[in-house]
Amino acid sequence: MDGTVLVADDDRTIRTVLTQALTRAGCKVHATSSLTTLMRWVGEGKGDVVISDVVMPDGNGLEMLPKIHQDRPDLPVIVISAQNTIMTAIQAAEAEAYDYLPKPFDLPDLMKRTARALENRNVAPRKDEPSENADGPEELPLIGKTPAMQALYRLVARVMNTDLPVLICGESGTGKSLIARAIHDFSDRRMLPFVTVTAADLSDLEGPARVLARVKGGTLLIDEIGDIDDEIQARIVRMMDVPGEHVPRFMATSQTDLSQEMENGRVRRDLYYRLSGATVAVPSLRERVEDIQLLTDHFLARIEREGGPKRWLSDDAGEIFRAYSWPGNVRQLENAVRRLSLTSRADEITKAEVEAVLGNQPETGPILRGGDSEKLSTSVSRHLRRYFDLHGSMLPPPGLYGRILKEVEGPLIEIALEATGGNQAKCADLLGINRNTLRKKITDLDIRVTRRRKLM
Repeated sequence: MDGTVLVADDDRTIRTVLTQALTRAGCKVHATSSLTTLMRWVGEGKGDVVISDVVMPDGNGLEMLPKIHQDRPDLPVIVISAQNTIMTAIQAAEAEAYDYLPKPFDLPDLMKRTARALENRNVAPRKDEPSENADGPEELPLIGKTPAMQALYRLVARVMNTDLPVLICGESGTGKSLIARAIHDFSDRRMLPFVTVTAADLSDLEGPARVLARVKGGTLLIDEIGDIDDEIQARIVRMMDVPGEHVPRFMATSQTDLSQEMENGRVRRDLYYRLSGATVAVPSLRERVEDIQLLTDHFLARIEREGGPKRWLSDDAGEIFRAYSWPGNVRQLENAVRRLSLTSRADEITKAEVEAVLGNQPETGPILRGGDSEKLSTSVSRHLRRYFDLHGSMLPPPGLYGRILKEVEGPLIEIALEATGGNQAKCADLLGINRNTLRKKITDLDIRVTRRRKLM
């Protein structure tokens, strides 16, 4: 490699490792722990490539990107971040970063990307060509601070730059297609087409050939694979086995539990095993209640940017939103917010207005279709197998037994406490455990006890 690399990171170890590796590769390196120093170097015309962390002691690296791009549009900036979230990757792309890598990064991979940036430094940067079926402004946002969403971000970051097929499961309205687009848009295939197909696109004999010609080695997303009949499933299997230089990356979405569908004979085994290289389970809104306020604020701000009125939820209206089951998930939440923004009589949306829009609380079915009669042991077994599958050829971290018991024990005690109105003596009797044992578990599991009217 030939050129000067500017490295900005507040971690001394990372600065040292990058300086040594880049110097051995033939580069000159200027390293700093300060964004102010980095921006001074950039302003003086130094550097051919920038490698910058996001969170720095004197600012946010992403916020510097527009300034760098304005002053020196030919200077590639590679963003590295320990936040390891899809949102950081999206923000980096929007700020026109040359590349993005989550920490901990693979050093040889970063070196290859730096070499590529140095090779292309005299080429004027350009926006990625729009993918087919590009998402419009109404696309669902990937927003969430809950553990469920953070786990999703980490998983997506791990599979992003692999060629593994990806199976994305989740209820309607959770954003499965958006996850697929995020994986594509921040992968090494991002300059190639992203094509979504349904059963109709593969219904005739020439369908697979036409689809492969459109995708050109990019990413092929098969929508709702569980609803496709056996004949077309067989065509998809043959598509995935076609050799050649421009083999696409295959992804599929499903509202159903495909492993159960396979056991029931509705999904071919050869198709299931080809698609399930990595399985991404998108949580329902019920599984991330703490994100509802973030999403609501996001939608209200979007409406205001579009020229709509400035609105906000009253505290009791927000509580109604949190208590609702959202069978239509994020998509339903967005539609409800838009309707309330349009019909609310004042800037503050009231509890009564929310109740009028949401109506009666609907009953919630199983997260993935599997039948209401499914045994608890079968459901637990299914989720545990999925958990092991997510680790591929590696074993999960040690301490699995305690973690799994905690996952089951917590909801059981919480629901039993609700059912007994927070009466710990009755709850202990219901569970068949000692009252002192119950108290200890409440403390250990950090369960909040609220006295209220009993449900039974």
